[in-house]
Amino acid sequence: MSDTANVFGAAWDATDDWSGGGAKSRHLVGGGPELGPGNFVVYHFHHGSEELLIVLRGRPTLRTPEGERQLKEGEVVHFPPGPEGAHGLRNDTDEDTRYVVAGIRVSPEVAEYPDLKKITAQARTGSQTGDRLWLIHDLDANPKEVS
Repeated sequence: MSDTANVFGAAWDATDDWSGGGAKSRHLVGGGPELGPGNFVVYHFHHGSEELLIVLRGRPTLRTPEGERQLKEGEVVHFPPGPEGAHGLRNDTDEDTRYVVAGIRVSPEVAEYPDLKKITAQARTGSQTGDRLWLIHDLDANPKEVS
């Protein structure tokens, strides 16, 4: 059995939906993310990690703080940490879109989801519960006091 994979190949295994919008993904050793027609990656940004998106197939629509635009095959986009690196991706076409996301993965990490009004804190290490750290804070559940 080989540990290599061709990201341009047709066979893809579905994994957990980390995107919130129906994306298929797997680590580069086994391929990269894929968006079927109508699927999306929720608009978000990281506080510690930066990412680089490389479009392998299809024409996904990218949303950033500057607006939306359709990407082309082979296009590469950088997302720095912080609000200026906010991004979301969706497939408005009738064909699958395949892409690679490369980047640093810091741990712990905090990510924000402006449309969902949520913030996550996560780490690859265990927490005081003994499980891996994974917290979701709902901003609507704790409104700020106005003075």
